[in-house]
Amino acid sequence: MNMKPRTKARSIALQVLYETDLSTHLAGDVLKTRLEENELTEEHAEFARQIIFGVLPLREALDIVIAKYAPEWPLDQIAAIDRNIIRMACWEFAISAETPVKVAINEAVELAKIYGSESTARFVNGVLGTLVEHENEIRQGVISKMNHETKLES
Repeated sequence: MNMKPRTKARSIALQVLYETDLSTHLAGDVLKTRLEENELTEEHAEFARQIIFGVLPLREALDIVIAKYAPEWPLDQIAAIDRNIIRMACWEFAISAETPVKVAINEAVELAKIYGSESTARFVNGVLGTLVEHENEIRQGVISKMNHETKLES
């Protein structure tokens, strides 16, 4: 399958997040294996790394805001692949904010077509469409959750 380099990087990030979501495997090990199996430039490997290690520590916080702003889709009932595509796109447009919303959504829908079931692309597009309307609240929610946890640790 011929993918654009950044799409391929997102695809690898998704595979790593999916595997770590469903197992006790360490993200760094899974990523190392994926990078050995797939050729990526250093720049694109770094992009995949940023997504993975951007999303991982925020998984819980992202899930909370996703559940809050898209309550008609309980996360524990969403397929693991769909859940991780949504987390990634959310992270890209709301937290890292380096990817334009439209691009983040298009890429998520693209990954959904490749990895999801028949209805995944439509589903992901719908959820992200709802979440985009709450981009600032998502950013605030995740940041305040992180700050709260940091205070608890100190």
